[in-house]
Amino acid sequence: MMTGWYAERTPDRSAMAVIAVTLLALLLVAAVPVALLVGVVMMMLGHVLGGLALFGGSILAAAIAVALAGMSGMRHLRKLVSGRSFRVVQLDGSQYTDVAEPQGSDYTNVVRLDRSEYTEVR
Repeated sequence: MMTGWYAERTPDRSAMAVIAVTLLALLLVAAVPVALLVGVVMMMLGHVLGGLALFGGSILAAAIAVALAGMSGMRHLRKLVSGRSFRVVQLDGSQYTDVAEPQGSDYTNVVRLDRSEYTEVR
């Protein structure tokens, strides 16, 4: 019984790829301030072009990784919602019979509605 639950809760290969790309994007975004500091040190030592290239390259790599993580995450989310792995069951009116409504009420200004007066919002 527990093995079935574990198998359902274990991420598949595409979910693991989304997690890996997201972690890579987070690491690259966290590396941007370090690259700025190293680039400033390089520029102070006379390597201006190298410092600017290092900082610009780190920003470019982080931006590409964030965009890739966002696109793959959205694609994975769409696949989950539209696919069979995301189990959504829509209930009709007959399946709400187990919900008991209170019969008596202490409130005097309560309007009681008949089942035919309910509106269904979709």
